Amino acid sequence: MAYDAGYGGRDYGGGYDDSYDDRPEFRDGFRDLQPPEPGFDSMNYVPDVVKSFVVYLYRHIREKNVYEIHQMYEGSFQKLSERLFKQSYWPAVEMIAPYVENDHVFCLLYKEMWFRHLYARLQPTLEQRCDSWDNYCNLFQVILHGNVNMQLPNQWLWDMVDEFIYQFQSFCQYRAKLKQRTDHELALLKQVDEVWNVIGVMNYLQALIEKSMILQILDEEKDGNVTFTATDGYDYHGGTNVLKVLGYFSIVGLLRVHCLLGDYQSGLRALSPIDINQPGVFNTVIGCQITTIYYYGFANLMLRRYLDAIKSFNQVLLYIFKTKQYHQRSSQYDQILKKNEQMYALLAICLSLCPHPKLVEENVNNLLREKYGEKMLRMQRSEEAIFDELFSFSCPKFITPSLPNYNEPLVNFNQDAYRLQLKLFLSEVRQQQLLSGIRSFLKLYTTISISKLASFMDVNEPTLRVALLMYKHKTHVINDDGSVLSNADVDFYVADDMVHIADTKVTKHFGDYFIQHISKFDEIINDLDQVQLE
Repeated sequence: MAYDAGYGGRDYGGGYDDSYDDRPEFRDGFRDLQPPEPGFDSMNYVPDVVKSFVVYLYRHIREKNVYEIHQMYEGSFQKLSERLFKQSYWPAVEMIAPYVENDHVFCLLYKEMWFRHLYARLQPTLEQRCDSWDNYCNLFQVILHGNVNMQLPNQWLWDMVDEFIYQFQSFCQYRAKLKQRTDHELALLKQVDEVWNVIGVMNYLQALIEKSMILQILDEEKDGNVTFTATDGYDYHGGTNVLKVLGYFSIVGLLRVHCLLGDYQSGLRALSPIDINQPGVFNTVIGCQITTIYYYGFANLMLRRYLDAIKSFNQVLLYIFKTKQYHQRSSQYDQILKKNEQMYALLAICLSLCPHPKLVEENVNNLLREKYGEKMLRMQRSEEAIFDELFSFSCPKFITPSLPNYNEPLVNFNQDAYRLQLKLFLSEVRQQQLLSGIRSFLKLYTTISISKLASFMDVNEPTLRVALLMYKHKTHVINDDGSVLSNADVDFYVADDMVHIADTKVTKHFGDYFIQHISKFDEIINDLDQVQLE
């Protein structure tokens, strides 16, 4: 088989068939394609354009032509779906198998895309949810125990892990709405208790991590012995990237699953092999990058590690601000915008509970104040309803993975996990109600007596002492290595009924300030030059 260097913005060379672009059905964005007539049986008929699609995709996979695979996967598949299968199924795998030599692995990959299209555009039945689970099991078993000698784009490999977890999440929500289920669905649910089981899902993710030996690869990379990140996970020596990159993305997948279950400590522990502050393979796919930072930041928020959450949200929001226009044609653009809005809401919560605005870049801060400036002021006044509103909008769709008791009266419990997490979060907010008032007074003094501070806050001295101890507790967290970290913007200690405030004055970096404004001045001059030329 011909081998190409791999995908990642590099030059590929051979393996590309010019006749593919010359076909009229693929030229100019499929302009000659017409949508099917109403009642068209898309499952049992393969249009010529779909025959060409699967034939060429199969050929490029065999040739390891990652660039062309990516073009067909991201471009052609989406365009065909929009033109021919907007509200219908793609042809069944049995119908396209003869055109790809009945290749078992390719048929599993095709079915993975088939089910993803079904979930995105139609409403899957319970039988189809079960079939999709079986297909993922078969696909992962082949990858784990077979000899899969392929190179696939990072985008596709990330989508496999992302969709696998999404369908697990969707099934848990589906099963928890018992009142909406028919007798047939209830009878089938009782028989398929192993389908989309949380232990099975996590076992597959863990198996991909262990079999790929990705943890050892990342450790060796720190010592400079391997170049996994430098090559974006691709193998330039005729090998395969599938298992290694799936193992890498499964690390992020475990973080997401743990967060959906409300186990934030385990989620951060699972992600620890990946340093999110350094370039990594997760940066090569924007969906993966956003998912990683979103769940990492949310887990830190729930564990009161506000500084880590603020830094991570600022990092990815700045990236989206700078690159959003380049992803407008992406099939994931709507999801990028949704997660962008959610992370702004989470950042507003973090800064209201732990004011550190200097950690937020100017452009991000301007947009944040534009979107949530008023609500942040109300949160700083401890208005619980605003915390409730923003948390409900921005939190993950939590799941209850346990099997229901079908012998009891049927009730919907799909919101139980969300209500529990909201209750825990609002309980934390209530505990911190006095802290914003303490913080505002401490910023005005270098020393102040307990009695005077208590009178200012309109509380008695014992209550104030408890509040000061709570301030110390809430502004200190335990790191993964067991060390204690402070996220306080104002520090103090109490001696002889006096509160002594530590000097927390931050040194201003005038150089950064001038460099930033010089850059803005250059942009203004360039804009003026363009106007004069016109």
